[in-house]
Amino acid sequence: MSCYGVAHFCQFPGMGKTKSSKFQRLRGEQEEQDAFLPEEPAVPADVQKCCKEKIRNLAAFWLFEACSSYMYVVMLSAAYDILGGQYEIGNATSQENDTSRGRFDCNPLSTGAVLLANVLPDMFVTLSAPWYLHHISYDIKVFSTVTSAVLSCLIVSLSPIRALTIFGVVCAGISGGLGEFTCVSLLSFYDKSVVSVWSSGTGGAGIVASIAYAGLIEVGMTPRNALLVQVIVPLGIVVGYWCVLVRVPTSKLIQNDVQEDDDPDRLEEYDPFQGKCEDAEERHLTFEERAKYFQYLLKYIIPLWLVYFGSYFINHGLLELIFVRGIWLSHESQYRWFQVLYQVGVFISRSSINLFTCRILWIFPILQWAVLVLILSGVYFEWTPSIFLIFGIIFFEGIVSGASYVNTFYLISQNEDPKYKEFAMGATTASESCGIAIAGMIAIPVHDAICRI
Repeated sequence: MSCYGVAHFCQFPGMGKTKSSKFQRLRGEQEEQDAFLPEEPAVPADVQKCCKEKIRNLAAFWLFEACSSYMYVVMLSAAYDILGGQYEIGNATSQENDTSRGRFDCNPLSTGAVLLANVLPDMFVTLSAPWYLHHISYDIKVFSTVTSAVLSCLIVSLSPIRALTIFGVVCAGISGGLGEFTCVSLLSFYDKSVVSVWSSGTGGAGIVASIAYAGLIEVGMTPRNALLVQVIVPLGIVVGYWCVLVRVPTSKLIQNDVQEDDDPDRLEEYDPFQGKCEDAEERHLTFEERAKYFQYLLKYIIPLWLVYFGSYFINHGLLELIFVRGIWLSHESQYRWFQVLYQVGVFISRSSINLFTCRILWIFPILQWAVLVLILSGVYFEWTPSIFLIFGIIFFEGIVSGASYVNTFYLISQNEDPKYKEFAMGATTASESCGIAIAGMIAIPVHDAICRI
């Protein structure tokens, strides 16, 4: 109880009105002093709304990118199983071919074939989309991404013949390319902070898809059933885009009621900091402007191309040839967990852009090609002293790949003019797909040549 409370309720001897008045006077003076103290400012309603919208956007971009990349990744994780003789319905025996008679345990066909079926449609979409896809609404692009992803999962898991299975992989490539381009293009209309969570979503798709597939196989599922149960994943795109994301104008023309606008192509752009729409610079660039600016983007494109060529040549041309004998994992299981370790490295590095940023993009292709030489030497000379050493090298490979990817797009988002940013973000994705496609083309003959040794 306070002093005033004691004085008021307990009248000690000698304490009368004078003493009580003194306490009242002191209390009044204290209240007067408190009146001059600054009040804690209330958080404005618009600021609270802005914070909530920002959190929603962060969650939406992570979910959108993770789910749109999921099928692309899971097909690569299943590549060794899809090409195995036991995957075809009615064929319960493993098929041999001439390449398996050497000193390596080889599939009849390199996993580079699945890689090509996956990445060539992806590359076609990402190469062509920056030149025409801005005329199509984002709603249609997102719906097409979801549809092609669901079709890919159903076809690959249910088709009775391998040719149709490969077509399902093609659908996964279309979904992955269209989803990535759509998400990257949307980034240019939102706060720069969404770049880090978008990149984390790409890494998250890799680690979740690879672990889910490998884990389901380990607990006893067949490869087909392990793919079929994941058909619900693309629905996450629907939730992220239509339910969570705070939609902003992306192609709405400004109409002037007083006089005609001198620039009819000017767009209404959402300012995430002001919480309102402001006039934006022209976004519909001409073909000549895009072609000229593409040359400037080569400083981002070439390093990223080299990194992803090296990475996927390792993953789908060399890793399937590594088989550490006499351990608890079969050859097929080793390949699946190699993919898991790679995706874990990618996820960690793509999620670390807020902690570490590298502006020297050329360091990443140098490191990646050093890993390529090391893995190729190990395969050729059959140098596999420990499965854990191989795990560590592949994990580092994933770190380099993810760091190159996220730093490239982060630098574009930070440094490029808003007028060109949407085109720059979309066009740079093509370098990744081109590097992967060429890696797949070279991986097939290299695989066959090594298997004949």
